Formats: sequence, structure tokens, C-alpha cells
Amino acid sequence: MTKTIAAIELTRYEKARLIGARALQLAMGAPVLVKSPKGMYNAVKLALYEYEKNALPLQVYRKPIANGE
Repeated sequence: MTKTIAAIELTRYEKARLIGARALQLAMGAPVLVKSPKGMYNAVKLALYEYEKNALPLQVYRKPIANGE
């Protein structure tokens, strides 16, 4: 079973990286994946809104750590 972004706890660095990458995609013309509130045009705010709605099309890959967690 795969884990979605909503199912794992992200660090603040991972969250910032995801929102920044998605904001760049939106600024370059990628389609918005959720119905955005009226008047919301800022790419960063749209990316954060998509994150809050668990609609980001991005994945986080982590390297296993030494103690096995």
C-alpha cells in the first residue's frame, strides 16, 4: 500500500520544497488541480491551497536512516 502525502508527517523543509515546486509549475502555466476560491491568482497561495486539499501531484522520497525508522 502506498502512502499519500497526507498519510505521512512532512518536515517544514519538505513542505516548503513541495509548495515551492508546485508554485513554479503553476506560474509556468500548469493547470490548477482544485477549484480555487474566487480571485485567488497568486501561484504560492494556489500551491498552498492545493497542499491543504491534498491535491499536490508530487511525491516525497526519503532515504532510509541507519536505525531503521
